[in-house]
Amino acid sequence: MRYLERNLLVVFTITFSLFCQNSACSGTDELIHYFNQKIVPISDEDDLDDMIYEAGLRRLVLLGESSHGTEEFYKWRAAITRRLISEKSFSFVAVEGDWAAIYRLNEYVKGYPDAPSSARRVLRQFDRWPEWMWGNTKIEELAEWLKDFNSSLPDNEKIGFYGMDVYGQWDAMDDLLDFTRRHLPDHHREINRNLGCFASYDRDEWVYARAVTGRGHPSCEDELKKVVELLEDNSQELINSAGPRKYFRARQNAYVVSNAEDFYRLAVTDNTNSWNSRATHMWETVNRLIVKYGDNSKGIVWAHNTHVGDADATTMRFQDMVNIGRLSRQHMGSDQVYITGFGTFTGRVNAGSSWGSRMERMRVPEGMAGSYERIFGQLDHEQFFILFDKEDRQNPLLNEFRGHRAIGVVYNPNQESGNYVPTILPMRYDSFIFIRETNPLQPVR
Repeated sequence: MRYLERNLLVVFTITFSLFCQNSACSGTDELIHYFNQKIVPISDEDDLDDMIYEAGLRRLVLLGESSHGTEEFYKWRAAITRRLISEKSFSFVAVEGDWAAIYRLNEYVKGYPDAPSSARRVLRQFDRWPEWMWGNTKIEELAEWLKDFNSSLPDNEKIGFYGMDVYGQWDAMDDLLDFTRRHLPDHHREINRNLGCFASYDRDEWVYARAVTGRGHPSCEDELKKVVELLEDNSQELINSAGPRKYFRARQNAYVVSNAEDFYRLAVTDNTNSWNSRATHMWETVNRLIVKYGDNSKGIVWAHNTHVGDADATTMRFQDMVNIGRLSRQHMGSDQVYITGFGTFTGRVNAGSSWGSRMERMRVPEGMAGSYERIFGQLDHEQFFILFDKEDRQNPLLNEFRGHRAIGVVYNPNQESGNYVPTILPMRYDSFIFIRETNPLQPVR
């Protein structure tokens, strides 16, 4: 991730400079007038009715964010999520978090035996940086709401909460080994040996990746794929002995370890393929959850705008980069997928100055000239959403690339031009929520 974020910054800086010098800084006054006729002001959940109606017609709803540390993004995603679950019968939530760590929150909201006594107890155990991304009060509030909502439902109808990311592979490995020790003893030693190929580098994924790519060490790709195959070849035995729920969890742990090896090995030398490896893992995880929950299931995804907003509507497409938005529309059809992006004009945000550094509450500069953030910051209302329609997608002013801010967990406000992704907004999203001035998340204590 450290390598990837640094090099993507270069890509976005170059493309922003090019698009802004060409044409995307024009038409600002016309767009301000145009959007002022379309925006829907929001102050509470009831104001979301039109969006909930449209999203409720789809099978998969992707909810973005333009930073991982903004309270209002989490607040409004939670509001949409609650309404989709309670009014539109959505089945699960998948978030840009570690499978193994988030699964413990899933156990809590479903009321499984031996689950911790509160969401806060679970969230305090999140110890992989950036801890604030999921260990915050907005997630705590949503988890407690889910626990209460699930309390009256039968086990097979309880709403799930899952991590879909490729990170957290060592926790996933430990969970998997505990499972195979109990339920696949005849193959446990072989599985332990194959997993040990990856773990033997002091459980340091970057040491492993550099050894393989720079010093010619053999990769562990085949060994880890063999672990997945062993679980799948013995699926019926494992379902019979452990139950379908525990088998699904174990198999996903195996996918996490295998795909993490692929991602980190590629990340050292190949930005595009490593990004695509991670994006594909996240999409495939969401797809497995849809299959798990059945033919009539519907899912909600929380991830950064760069993951959920269709990559084909950004300059990411020129680097052959994919993401969940593009892959879900491609595999399910645009009529089955609803994508909402988020943005802000200014405010404060939780982030780190470098990977693994302490959390800081940083000031977000006002949106740059020519960007969507600058345009939306000049509209008549401080909080609103826009539903994009056929007219928007045919408007020439909305069909040219224009800057759209993307703040990562690593952030430097002094290098602001590198934080913008040139975007055709109504093609990237089905709707967009904007808050003029935002505040940082509150970590759980």
